[in-house]
Amino acid sequence: MAPPFSHTNDPGAAVCVMDASGCLGSSLVESLLRHGYSVHAAVQTQGELKLSNDLREAEQLKVFRADPFDYQSIVDALKGCSGMFYAFEPPEDQPAYDEYMADVEVMAAHNVLEACAQTDTIDKVVFTSSVTAVIWLDDRKSLESDFNETHWSNAGFCRKYKLWHALSKSLAEKAAWALAMDRGVNMVSINGGLPMSPDLTIENPFLKGAAEMYEDGVLVTVDLEFLADAHVCVYEDVSAYGRYLCFDRVINTSEEALRLARMLAPSSPPPLQGEGQDMKMIQQRINNKKLNKLMVNFEGDRTTAEVDK
Repeated sequence: MAPPFSHTNDPGAAVCVMDASGCLGSSLVESLLRHGYSVHAAVQTQGELKLSNDLREAEQLKVFRADPFDYQSIVDALKGCSGMFYAFEPPEDQPAYDEYMADVEVMAAHNVLEACAQTDTIDKVVFTSSVTAVIWLDDRKSLESDFNETHWSNAGFCRKYKLWHALSKSLAEKAAWALAMDRGVNMVSINGGLPMSPDLTIENPFLKGAAEMYEDGVLVTVDLEFLADAHVCVYEDVSAYGRYLCFDRVINTSEEALRLARMLAPSSPPPLQGEGQDMKMIQQRINNKKLNKLMVNFEGDRTTAEVDK
């Protein structure tokens, strides 16, 4: 029999979500409110929460204007909170991922972790990273094992092939881990697949190198509700540690790839399929066992991912 779910959830306890204006941030706010938390939703100056009217007016919700480059605004949003859920959103004056975004994201991560370290009430930080911080290696095709939480994307490789999203996510996550260990901050990270958000398009920077991800068996997606529940799960479970790969679908057949392509660019003509191509299945080379094991006893909207390898 599985052990009872052990967690740090104190009904009504306050937690901070930053940046709460993104699709993931808004989903996190919604999930946390439904789990009984009081939420400090930190949004950028022009940001806006994407919540239903009943949740937008909830007494347990407080909205803060906070900038990851304004240290004091982060400290103000954290006051009285026992946890921080941090998901980077590009600043409005620099929305595209380019060669400079890594420095921006690293600086933001440093400010947030430092503010958490200086806030006595913070017990745990959940840091949102990405699968792209895991899968880009020079020798990835010759790996004997599947990709898991021990792998890190190679910065030199990312720079060479202009994989700016992967570079930013891996360097920012490494900076966060270094500061967390130095300051004694209890942190876990969620390395999510491509978030299936309503505003998802072919321009999403995660998708740079998508064809290679598909051929490598590591093109993975994740439902926003499941991604949000995974964040809450690793926050509540006292046994959670380190990194967690989070996805619930592997795109490893031509049929699934075509379906994703049509969703990302509905106005584009479908690619021509060769005879027998629809029968091809790419071997999955990435696993999410660590997270699925943790979520078995989690009481969220969904329990474990459909994919478990």
